[in-house]
Amino acid sequence: MATTLLRKTALTAAGIAATAGGIAGPAIAAHAAPTTSTTTVVADRKGHGERELDVRYEAQPNFYFCGPAAARNALSVQGKNIDVHAMAKEMGTTESGTNSINDITPVLNKETGKDVYKSTEIPVDKARDRDKVDKLRADVVKTVDDGRAVVANIAGTATDTDGNTHSFEGGHYISVVGYRDNGKVVTIADSANPNQASYRMDVDELARWIASRGYSS
Repeated sequence: MATTLLRKTALTAAGIAATAGGIAGPAIAAHAAPTTSTTTVVADRKGHGERELDVRYEAQPNFYFCGPAAARNALSVQGKNIDVHAMAKEMGTTESGTNSINDITPVLNKETGKDVYKSTEIPVDKARDRDKVDKLRADVVKTVDDGRAVVANIAGTATDTDGNTHSFEGGHYISVVGYRDNGKVVTIADSANPNQASYRMDVDELARWIASRGYSS
């Protein structure tokens, strides 16, 4: 379990490099589950400004594999089933986590196609800017409509649409697998805890959660 100092150090490092910050493991040790059982999180449906992709969900097998697990869950919507240990090796994942969204994007492209995915940063002082939120919203809608999922590097605490809080002070990776209300609300697949495998969040809240880090779409 990480100390408070380590968590603060992780956030400080993330602030220096906008898309960096995969020191996800220590902050989520209490939430991670060793299960690798596969279940379907959400159903594929489109209409009335909404779509949710069919995810073959797996929880991360240890406290620091959130990056590979988020990428695996994201790629599962395309019918791919890639071992998280192989992905972790390609991403350079260690017990400190996966360093940056820029380490996730090349692996997604290897499985999906050259330059299909691109990394986008959200500077910490721009997370509330309408243009940054609107770009995130548009990127989620376009990516999901293309039949793909977004992978986001987040840090801190955010509240979902049911009022539940999700806290990853040292950083974490999630998959965004759907949207409602034309992208104003997004659906998240979270590998940290299979009891909270899927939840929805306002896109403005997601943008603030990503702040200082980035996403791949």
